[in-house]
Amino acid sequence: MRYHTPTSFADASAIAAGTTGTLRFLAGGTDVLVQMRAGMVQPDDLIDLKHIPGVDQITATKDGGWRIGVAVPGIVLGAHEGLVHDWPGVVEGMNLVGSTQVQGRATLAGNLCNGSPAADSVPGMVAAGAVATVTGPKGDRELPVEQIPAGPGRTHLAKGEVISAITLPPRGKNGGDAYLRFIPRTEMDIAVVGCAVSLRLDGDRIVEARVALGAVAPTVMLSEAAAKAIIGTTLDDAALAALAKAAEGAAKPISDKRGTKEFRTEVVGVLARRAAKIAYDRAKGPAKGSQA
Repeated sequence: MRYHTPTSFADASAIAAGTTGTLRFLAGGTDVLVQMRAGMVQPDDLIDLKHIPGVDQITATKDGGWRIGVAVPGIVLGAHEGLVHDWPGVVEGMNLVGSTQVQGRATLAGNLCNGSPAADSVPGMVAAGAVATVTGPKGDRELPVEQIPAGPGRTHLAKGEVISAITLPPRGKNGGDAYLRFIPRTEMDIAVVGCAVSLRLDGDRIVEARVALGAVAPTVMLSEAAAKAIIGTTLDDAALAALAKAAEGAAKPISDKRGTKEFRTEVVGVLARRAAKIAYDRAKGPAKGSQA
């Protein structure tokens, strides 16, 4: 195995573009190192991104958003007051990834590129409208995070491309988000169903919304129908019922040992209602960053 320590994303991209065998990037390492130890993958080339300046930093953007380095671990996200205040749903999703020890290493970019439809951090990012900066042989390009995963263990990134940052947009006024999941155990488990909702209010009425569903399709999915069900409403009972129905209609789950497709379809509607209520309350209330 060839181990590389580039000091820029341009160099990392050039190395990746020149490889011919199995390639893996190393940021947090909570996926690739476990897979290597289990014999699931043995990379011919391992590109360590942690030597690139800025990969471990969270910085405010000029428009009031947040740029998150690819090696920022979950524990740092959870301790960042500004990020928790603006995007509590994104943070609480990442905080559900693994144990305390895993939180010290696991990253948003790694969780995204693992491609799992049950990834806890991804629905929150999708609902937030997060954007991934992708560095490749032709330079940088911006992609909505929902366009990165292609299915379990796969992404839509081209050869030589690597995520170099994730950016969350400005939260703005009267906005709130939330992420919820269902798991069989109380913690340390993989989501059977997940749902994230982000919305914005004008008075009591919802004027913007994004609803992302996890573990009910080959990739985390953004449901326009679910968002439309609550836009223009005050999230009354009728709107919540329409939201649940739309989420259930958008879901395309499978049955496996962790849950049947019928169960997952029902639960996604329940979680959509609950997450929307939390996001709505956060948008209205002063304690927007509180965990629900």
